[in-house]
Amino acid sequence: MPTFVRLCALALVLVLAQFIAPTAHAADQVEAAAKAPDCTLGRTVVRKTNAATSWAPVTPAKWQFPGDQVILAEAGEARPGPRRPFEYAVLTKGPVFGSVQIDAEVRLDTPTSVSNRDVIIVFGYRSDLEFNYAHLSQDNTIYPHNGIFVVNNADRLRIDDQWNGQVGAPPAVTDEAWHKVRVRYCADTGRVSVFMDGSTTPLITATDRTFPSGRVGFGSFDNIGRVRNLTVTGTPACADRSQP
Repeated sequence: MPTFVRLCALALVLVLAQFIAPTAHAADQVEAAAKAPDCTLGRTVVRKTNAATSWAPVTPAKWQFPGDQVILAEAGEARPGPRRPFEYAVLTKGPVFGSVQIDAEVRLDTPTSVSNRDVIIVFGYRSDLEFNYAHLSQDNTIYPHNGIFVVNNADRLRIDDQWNGQVGAPPAVTDEAWHKVRVRYCADTGRVSVFMDGSTTPLITATDRTFPSGRVGFGSFDNIGRVRNLTVTGTPACADRSQP
C-alpha cells in the first residue's frame, strides 16, 4: 500500500475515533445512570407494623389484626366525594415521611376469577382526599387498574408512565400467592417506582410532587387482601430539605 494511502487511512481512523469514543462513553453514562438509585433515603426505619394500634382504617370493622399480618377481610364501599379507593388503613406508627421506601408482602384474597381485583399501597397520605397510591391489579386494560394515582380533592388521576390510553404495565399480581412489593418515592424529584418480587427494574413509574410528604398505608379499591412484613424506610418530613 502506498505511503500516502496508509497515512490517509490512519487519519480517517483517528477522525472516527473522536466520534465513536464519546458515543461509547455516553452509552456507559446512560447505563450507569439507569443503575444508580433515584434518590437517597434517610435512615429512619419503622418495623413491627402488624398491631392494630399501629393503624387507622377507614372502617375498623372490616379489618383483622391477628399479629403476623394485617387483613382487609371485607370489601369497602363507595363513600361520598371524589372517586377514590373505598377501604384502606393508614400506618400511624412512626413519623410522617418525605422520601420513603415501603417494603412488604401482599396477597390478593379475592379469587382470580375476578379480573379487576386489587390491593393498593398508599403513600404521601395527608387526608382522605389527599394522597397517592400504587394500584396492584390482575387487570391492566382499563384506566383505574394497575397504575399509580393521585387523589387531590378530585377523582383519582392516573399519573404513571406506562399507561398509553389502552393498556398499562404488565399485571402486578395474577394469582392468590404472596408477592413482594417495593414502592419508592423520592421527594426531591417526585419520582415514584414500584418493584415486584425482587426485580431491580420497576414495573410502574411516575413523576409527581403533589404531596412531597405524608404517611403510608394499605388497602384495596373494592376487594379484599392482606399485607405482612411491612417495613418503612426514609427521611422524616421535618428533616427532608426538599419539603416546601
